[in-house]
Amino acid sequence: MRERSQRTIKRPVELQGIGFLTGADITLRFLPADEHSGIAFQRLDCPGTEPVPALLDFARPTNRRTVIENRGVRVELIEHVMAALTGLQIDNCLVQLNAAEPPGCDGSSLAFAETLLDAGIDEQSAVRKMITVQKELTACGEDGQSEIHATKNSSQTLKITYHLDYGENSPIPAQECTVEFRPESFLEDLAFARTFVLETEVAALKAQGFGKRTTTSDLLVFGEQGVIENKMHTNDECARHKALDCLGDFALLGCDLFGHFIAKKSGHKLNQEIMRRVRLAHPISDGLAEIKAA
Repeated sequence: MRERSQRTIKRPVELQGIGFLTGADITLRFLPADEHSGIAFQRLDCPGTEPVPALLDFARPTNRRTVIENRGVRVELIEHVMAALTGLQIDNCLVQLNAAEPPGCDGSSLAFAETLLDAGIDEQSAVRKMITVQKELTACGEDGQSEIHATKNSSQTLKITYHLDYGENSPIPAQECTVEFRPESFLEDLAFARTFVLETEVAALKAQGFGKRTTTSDLLVFGEQGVIENKMHTNDECARHKALDCLGDFALLGCDLFGHFIAKKSGHKLNQEIMRRVRLAHPISDGLAEIKAA
């Protein structure tokens, strides 16, 4: 575990796309931010409102996505943007958008990561805070089947293991992955992994007003015979996407994180819950010395 400097981007950059939830045409801009600013989302379609900090205290329990809110202003489906920022170790950035959600792109973090790399990364002088897991911690879902376990990682990095198994009758094959996070390999390890959904779930989602402009070419839709009108990038892409979601949700802690997280059927709510438990159980370090177990 080593001290590192905080980082931001060198210049503003933007990308455009369609929102998965609203179907709106959306423009998102990444802007440089000062040291200790963290990540915040500013909705330009809500003039005069403050940016919403991307932190646990502003997270709101929501199914199937990560939502933050401040004084009535909500930003939804932020996890893929957060994963891109965290994956590239960009700590301070203002994210501006003209809708309630970022563009869906292809359901992964790749477009966001490539846009951020195009902006360039700027080293700042302040030291990045960190938490190192020293205690065994577990968060379990209400369904009795999902859980996420946190433990030490001897290599002093962030390691995520995800076990995905929806049962014998699911068209999504059982799979698992283990990824040891390193920013230099983020694009090839996780950034490409896309959102997935069952064909049987699509009609219900569209009835709720979601995904009306989203097609089978935009993300992975699984029918009885497998992926419809698309191809998986890797055999474990679904598990890797779940690990990507973990990375984005863990970023709500607001500092670097070291430890091994082993997840089984974990979703956004459980990812946030384990972060709350990590925050309660461990002190935050300035990176100058190893954290001792409390």
